[in-house]
Amino acid sequence: MKTEKIIKPANGYLMLFILITLFFGGIAMTIKMEDPTFLLSTIIGFFGLFGFILVNPNTSKVILLFGKYIGTIKENGLYWANPLFRKKTISLRASNFDSERLKVNDKLGNPIMISTILVWRVTNTYKAAFDVDNYENFVRVQTDAAVRKLASMYPYDNFADEGHDEDITLRSSVNEVSEALEKEIDERLSIAGIEVLEARIGYLAYAQEIASAMLKRQQATAIVAARHKIVQGAVEMVEMALEELDKKQIVTLDDERKAAMVSNLLVILCGDKEASPVVNTGTLNH
Repeated sequence: MKTEKIIKPANGYLMLFILITLFFGGIAMTIKMEDPTFLLSTIIGFFGLFGFILVNPNTSKVILLFGKYIGTIKENGLYWANPLFRKKTISLRASNFDSERLKVNDKLGNPIMISTILVWRVTNTYKAAFDVDNYENFVRVQTDAAVRKLASMYPYDNFADEGHDEDITLRSSVNEVSEALEKEIDERLSIAGIEVLEARIGYLAYAQEIASAMLKRQQATAIVAARHKIVQGAVEMVEMALEELDKKQIVTLDDERKAAMVSNLLVILCGDKEASPVVNTGTLNH
């Protein structure tokens, strides 16, 4: 048998009544009849007490008889089965797994620290019990392997200045990366009868040896982007100023004066510090 088989043994409460009756009835009859053969009933009742199986909610019992798989009890309650059966408990509850922080290389070869948070549960008790040696350890090892593979598929961040214009990155594409991680882990754990409920990145950062350099790089990228916006806005403002002066005919400027005006306005609008105006009390040429 290679598949899970759901079974439901005899009612435990009924068998408890029968076995107690056999146990104490055998003792009573032995004393009353003075016949030791009634002790056989007591012995049967005593050994029968080892056949009780208690199944708690969201747990299961895998039943074996001399190495042969008999079936799995998933419905909670008190049951009775052959006392020779061996019972193995497997939890069906959802479990959390927070992996250790792994040092791996992203798609661009940058060392990063990454960890994942996994929510999983057992759906096939046969696979969990017999297809892998230790299904809980299997979850940990395969999750780490999936995280290493995922990190090598995507860059940490998008660096368009170097020609690495990626649509999906580990830092910004949270939903896409989580979906890819969940799919990768689910494929690995399916052979153990385990369902992945949720998988997401719990920790993500550059490795310590390059964290400082990458921080400076991100700051430089932000500064360049801000400057680009400032210059673009300044050019539009200068263009608007010249158009308004020409439209309202407030003053007529030749090309040289327009160039001087553009230069002054750009210095004022693009400068880091506030400009100190100089008032010209003479003519425009002095």
